[in-house]
Amino acid sequence: MREIIKNRQVVADDWTVLRLAEGDDAATLAVPAGRMLVPLAVWQAQQATLAGRTDIGVWLPSDARPEALADAVGRLPVIAVDFPKFTDGRGYSIAFNLRSRLGYQGELRAIGDVLRDQLFFMQRVGFDAFATRPDRDIHDALKGLTDFSESYQTSWDQKTPLFRRAARPGAAA
Repeated sequence: MREIIKNRQVVADDWTVLRLAEGDDAATLAVPAGRMLVPLAVWQAQQATLAGRTDIGVWLPSDARPEALADAVGRLPVIAVDFPKFTDGRGYSIAFNLRSRLGYQGELRAIGDVLRDQLFFMQRVGFDAFATRPDRDIHDALKGLTDFSESYQTSWDQKTPLFRRAARPGAAA
């Protein structure tokens, strides 16, 4: 069974990422039983059928708008964001907006070309689960969450910038 990093631990992954093959139609694709992360296109085409299942999550491609899931954020147990290449940073904005603007509180997972060097920054924008590339050591990647002890700027995980958190000699209390 594949492993992922979830809540800063390596755990077994019991979700399957469903990907459309060339020529597949999102409206007619049969979604198998079991915990499935379906593409946004499949969710949109089959929402009436899939919304009643508790074992369905949705993954967003990097060019999607998180608002496409605005009506579903309260009932989806997992939302994943696909990183087709490690250099594609659009998924960071998607995650931040899912958490801050849409109020998503479930598992937010990074999938695709996810590397150790990105984990600390992905965590800052709201990701709490990471499906790293299968050709990389997941236990080494886990260390990426603690590469830095402090962050300067604000984000999802830290609302106050460092200059406001740090005590300065001679500053008024």
